[in-house]
Amino acid sequence: MMGLYFWLTKGLPMRFQKATAAALLAAPALALSWEPAGAQLGDLLKAPKTLIDRAIEARSAEDIAKDNLIVIDVNAIMADLGTIKASTEIYEQKLLITGIFSDRETHDEFLEKVKQVDGVKDLFWNALHMSDDERERRKDEMLGWDDVLILETKVGVEMVSTRGVADVNFRTAADSFGTIYLMGRARSQEELDKALATVRNTEGVGKVVSYAFVRP
Repeated sequence: MMGLYFWLTKGLPMRFQKATAAALLAAPALALSWEPAGAQLGDLLKAPKTLIDRAIEARSAEDIAKDNLIVIDVNAIMADLGTIKASTEIYEQKLLITGIFSDRETHDEFLEKVKQVDGVKDLFWNALHMSDDERERRKDEMLGWDDVLILETKVGVEMVSTRGVADVNFRTAADSFGTIYLMGRARSQEELDKALATVRNTEGVGKVVSYAFVRP
């Protein structure tokens, strides 16, 4: 399975790699369901979304390019530090960082370097330092990497299938404790409330932290 993942994602941007990995990991769960996977996919594709909800993301190419440059800079910092223990999400230069570091020095150095990245309007830092001993003590509370990706996929599917929510304008990320972070823009308070309710009601979600905002 992982060999297929690396072959499929070679050369793809990080967002597409993440989505592909999640889809591959979720596939066995769909196959074990009582309902055929094809039927589930059909239900998803036929969800009663409005045309505006299916519209291309409501941002300029310039704004999206700014986000991409920030992510490239953050990925370069991770490469310099030799770590892949953090994940990023971004929307309108508002940057979310999650992850767990067993080494305090690496955590602190990564934080300081990320603070210096040009163009970041807001930094939502949710990366943690956790010793190996503490992680062992709390292992029953924590999800594995594959489970985190599957949870993110579940939330994404629910967002796509929720009428009145323009999912293309939202970002979601999960951490090892089942927390879902919601970012992005709602066109109304009603839409934001729907998005939050969708995330909260998704199976497996323990807590929701919202950085999303309303802008008509």
